[in-house]
Amino acid sequence: MNRRVRRKLARRRQEKVDFAELGECLTLDERGIVDWTRLPDDTVLQLFSCLNYRDRASLSSTCRTWRTLGVSPSLWQVLDLRPHKCDSDAAVALAPRCRNLQKLRFRGAESADAIIQLQAKSLCEISGDYCRKITDATLSVIAARHESLESLQLGPDFCERISSDAIKAIAICCPQLRRLRLSGIREVDGDAINALARHCRNLMDIGLIDCLNVDELALGNVLSLRFLSVAGTTNMKWSLALQNWSKLPNLMGLDVSRTDIIPNAVLRLFSSSPCLKILCALYCPALEQDANFVSNNNHKGKLLLSFFTDIFKEVASLFADTTNKERNVFMEWRNLKTKDRKMDDVMNWLEWILSHSLLRIAESNPQGLDNFWLSQGAYLLLSLMRSAQEEVQERAATGLATFVVIDDENASIHSGRAEAVMRDGGIGLLLNLARSWREGLQTEAAKAIANLSVNANVAKAVAEEGGISILANLARSMNRLVAEEAAGGLWNLSVGEEHKAAIAEAGGVKALVDLIFKWSVTGGEGVLERAAGALANLAADDKCSMEVATVGGVHALVKLAQNCKSEGVQEQAARALANLAAHGDSNSNNAAVGQEAGALEALVQLTRSPHDGVRQEAAGALWNLSFDDRNREAIAAAGGVEALVALAHSCANASPGLQERAAGALWGLSVSEANSIAIGREGGVAPLIALARSDAEDVHETAAGALWNLAFNPGNAFRIVEEGGVPALVHLCSSSVSKMARFMAALALSYMFDGRMDEVALVGTSSDSTSKSVNLDGARRMALKNIEAFILAFSDPQAFSAAAASSAPAPLTQVTESARIHEAGHLRCSGAEIGRFVTMLRNSSSILKACAAFALLQFTIPGGRHAQHHVRLLQNTGASRILRAAAAAASAPIEAKIFARIVLRNLEHHHIESSN
Repeated sequence: MNRRVRRKLARRRQEKVDFAELGECLTLDERGIVDWTRLPDDTVLQLFSCLNYRDRASLSSTCRTWRTLGVSPSLWQVLDLRPHKCDSDAAVALAPRCRNLQKLRFRGAESADAIIQLQAKSLCEISGDYCRKITDATLSVIAARHESLESLQLGPDFCERISSDAIKAIAICCPQLRRLRLSGIREVDGDAINALARHCRNLMDIGLIDCLNVDELALGNVLSLRFLSVAGTTNMKWSLALQNWSKLPNLMGLDVSRTDIIPNAVLRLFSSSPCLKILCALYCPALEQDANFVSNNNHKGKLLLSFFTDIFKEVASLFADTTNKERNVFMEWRNLKTKDRKMDDVMNWLEWILSHSLLRIAESNPQGLDNFWLSQGAYLLLSLMRSAQEEVQERAATGLATFVVIDDENASIHSGRAEAVMRDGGIGLLLNLARSWREGLQTEAAKAIANLSVNANVAKAVAEEGGISILANLARSMNRLVAEEAAGGLWNLSVGEEHKAAIAEAGGVKALVDLIFKWSVTGGEGVLERAAGALANLAADDKCSMEVATVGGVHALVKLAQNCKSEGVQEQAARALANLAAHGDSNSNNAAVGQEAGALEALVQLTRSPHDGVRQEAAGALWNLSFDDRNREAIAAAGGVEALVALAHSCANASPGLQERAAGALWGLSVSEANSIAIGREGGVAPLIALARSDAEDVHETAAGALWNLAFNPGNAFRIVEEGGVPALVHLCSSSVSKMARFMAALALSYMFDGRMDEVALVGTSSDSTSKSVNLDGARRMALKNIEAFILAFSDPQAFSAAAASSAPAPLTQVTESARIHEAGHLRCSGAEIGRFVTMLRNSSSILKACAAFALLQFTIPGGRHAQHHVRLLQNTGASRILRAAAAAASAPIEAKIFARIVLRNLEHHHIESSN
């Protein structure tokens, strides 16, 4: 049956139009497509009401019909300017739509100055955030232009430039005022409060929060007052308050949270105030530390909301039919079929003051509140997030995002609190709020999801409940604040390896790259840091890194590294480029980053940053990039040698992470002999020796690797001796907990004393042409002794004897497994280096012979990343003959002979594999 739906709607010239029935409008055209332009106007308006304000304002650019509907008063009764930049020009453009505006929310002084241009004379409610710079003059003009104002709220941040003069202007200009809530005013004097009492006869709700001084005596003159909050207000004279507030005939609710009120004052207020029903006293130390007061639960029908009372039970007692499900009291009140206006006023006030106080307490993060947060605080915030009041919802979500954080600097959260939120169904609730069309709520919900997702269990729950797709969609928002928090959520979720692929599948990679392109011009540093940080995490995954490159991520990140001045953005952009370049064996991103115009120059420049985090990530990126031959030379051409040597000099007292990457980048560059010589000439030997003395295992490895490469050149080898490097390498070789550091230190020492340095030693290398005093013989003896000890540490005499006595493969396998350093399989040697080890097999020193055979064993073990490459190099040098001679030499130590036999077997293994 097709019901006929008739609607009437006012249009321009006030004509009345009947609309066709809904069924007739939604007919299919000849292509089988619904013609949406024929929808009834009231249906279109309903759809338009789901748009954000920016999109509503853009309707005028579509068609004449929608332009007409776009200015309908029903779409412009409420306006939230907080997500947008609202200057005078924007306000003038909005003015024709705002003649019937009822409620306005704004952010900052610029918007406050502009809203008087809206000409919204019927405005009833104004709420402002970030009001530190709003002046008396601005607030007085706002009051003068809006005589119908019933509610004015400024906060929760401090209104530092507002004085009692502005409050007097509000009182005179806005006689219909019912609610006034101001935060952080230095002084609210008696004249201002008395003006409110005289002119605003309907004023029922005053909040003077976090103020320095408030005239307690004058507050007793506001006889219409039903609700009063002085939360966080200092210098209160409670004796005066008791004398005067107890006489207020209508005062039902009083909020003294975060004040120094004492137990006696609370008891006297309860006994002397006939109408006072509710006292909220959250985080009042004088009350909480009084054991007798805490244990006294008999307040003769008065409600005390505090950390030591059951807040849900107290609130439930307001209702005659108290339910057993006290924790759901707020939800059950909202679902009541029969509404009581006075009770609704009480509950709305309670929601507001609780959300405000819980947020303030979460921000200050005082100690000793774990029990409160876990037992009722978390659930209370979740209950408030279901409020019908937008401000309450947002503050509760912000409180939820805040109370779990225990260390901002290290992004550390309280696992118990985070999992309490998850246990009480908070994840699903937050995701539902994130789907809201209200951008303020989207922002705070996304922020809470982001913070909670630091916890791995919560992150898993977010992913399982569809949170990744929601955050990816929010990251596409035109609202910078929404996009910023969504990017932060993806950043935290992308820490988990199990979530990276899901983020890519949800389009999160492209959304993050698009954010960088979108906001890098306008300077949204917060969104850029979060987007780059998320991309850095995603780039650590091979498949995701390819997607980052495919959607333009390399170009976007390089532009950030080049142009952005924010330390956080630079650090994350450099980290992302480092991770993109870390997959040299599996994709082409390493080369792609190096070939991006200006990439290497930008990273070299970032190594000169005053911030350790930026320098660390830039050096890490250059280290990874240096694994590509073309990049290595391009980095040097871009001044990388000089910059990295300077970085190594400057980071003696820096973090191990920075030290590791500085040495690692020099290690990577020094693979090229030309770069190695340049590093030596630039003064890179001394800082690397200093880093080799570090207490950190990772720094041992990179410094030893760099010195190993440098020592290949005889001039550098002598520099190492001159700069006191032999004792440092000996210490590494004998004492480092890292097998790799010990191995590379031994190789560096073997290079230095295989005879090639002797000719250089006759001339010296010091810059002043005067060689430093060096005892080469003593240094050689020390080096060889420790190389021998290193080799012997990997030899099992019983296994060696068995291998020497038998030609069977099993004993050789046993020796291989006991001698193998697994990480050495990642090392890649050049033909010259392999040739040097082969030559060392014929050295007169039996210790160096054993060391060379040991090194070749490590480099040719089947399964090593570069084993086949090393085998080909050995074959090209004709090493088999020399290896057989070493294995059969009667005078050679057993270690050299057995290791040589194993290398020969490795060569045969690779020959058989290649033949197959």
